[in-house]
Amino acid sequence: MVGSGARRRFRVDVRFLLGAGLVGASVAGVGGIVAAAERTETVYAADDALLVGDRLTRAELVATPVRLGAAGDRYLRADDVPAAGLVVTRPVGAGELVPRSAVGTDGELAVSPVVLPLQSQPAQAVQQGAIVDVWAAPRTDDGVGPPAVLVSGAQVVRVLDGGGLLAGDSGVEVLVPRDRVARMLQALGDGDAVTVVPAGAGS
Repeated sequence: MVGSGARRRFRVDVRFLLGAGLVGASVAGVGGIVAAAERTETVYAADDALLVGDRLTRAELVATPVRLGAAGDRYLRADDVPAAGLVVTRPVGAGELVPRSAVGTDGELAVSPVVLPLQSQPAQAVQQGAIVDVWAAPRTDDGVGPPAVLVSGAQVVRVLDGGGLLAGDSGVEVLVPRDRVARMLQALGDGDAVTVVPAGAGS
């Protein structure tokens, strides 16, 4: 009988130890999660608005200590920026943390800048960073044919006042998908009347 009671007490002790171990592991896991969430990391924020195609070096960035936890790996750090810089592949607002997915190399940039001479000033909404549709109307013997969208969703790099342009009173520099650059240059070479409007406004 004594031996049987001893065995029962031993089984109870094992269960207690297992339970205590599980509780300890749970507490340690929660503590690790809290510590990770409170850890401060230094990532980069944009000193000014970044547009697609901008050359990005450390001079345009502000080191910012933040608490991001596991999300910290998604943002740009000091050792992510080479001496030659990176290229912005999608817009980033002034003061925003710079996602790694928003920068890349020249080979990853899928757009090219094109300057479009215009016959008149563009709409007020056509400003740096705006998304516009580029329309072109072909020249005909009777004047100008019906316009059609040449490029949709182009981003404005800057608005020009006409100084230095070969034709037109004003112009805009826009980022055009590389597979549409040849068509754009052909329209300009043919003397088509080109207009830019805020994206979706002319549809």
